[in-house]
Amino acid sequence: MIAHLKGKIEYLKNGYAVVDVSGVGYKVFLSAYTFGKVAGLAEIAFFIHTYVREDTLALYGFLTSEELDMFELLISISGIGPKAAMGILSIATPKTIRTAILNEDPSILTKVSGIGKKTAARVILELKNKVADLSVGEKEEAVIDSDAIEAMTTMGYTVSEARDALKLVPSDIKDVGARIKEALKSLGRK
Repeated sequence: MIAHLKGKIEYLKNGYAVVDVSGVGYKVFLSAYTFGKVAGLAEIAFFIHTYVREDTLALYGFLTSEELDMFELLISISGIGPKAAMGILSIATPKTIRTAILNEDPSILTKVSGIGKKTAARVILELKNKVADLSVGEKEEAVIDSDAIEAMTTMGYTVSEARDALKLVPSDIKDVGARIKEALKSLGRK
């Protein structure tokens, strides 16, 4: 099993990167967020999940072990495959997903194509105990930004740009509109 890859990015295309490691090119599938973060980089290191089925061998790459852990939790649920899990990680951070699960809020999950209310409810039910290790402070601090990210992507920003700008917004601002306004201000300063 491949668990980590470090090498030169040969090229990026349609949700994957080809990473050259000592002359061997590995096709690594990426979430939209990760894809945006690695665009323009020459060298990269990925945490890898090797997905093996009788007709498939695929590599999924992540910038942090936290993203990898959330991906593996998500695909452990019946009805959630790698494509759906990558879709979820494209619109929300692992912390946001944990918060949504703990608050029993399926709205983030149902924004991903192929995940309906029943599947979202199953994810929440099966993962609630597995992600319950968040401290009370983290639960209160975490703000669900999926609506803001969705709005900003319709304005032409990438998921990566939107997520990075929203990280700069103070957590005491809870209104989605106000969070978007503050994020846009920070993008205007660059």
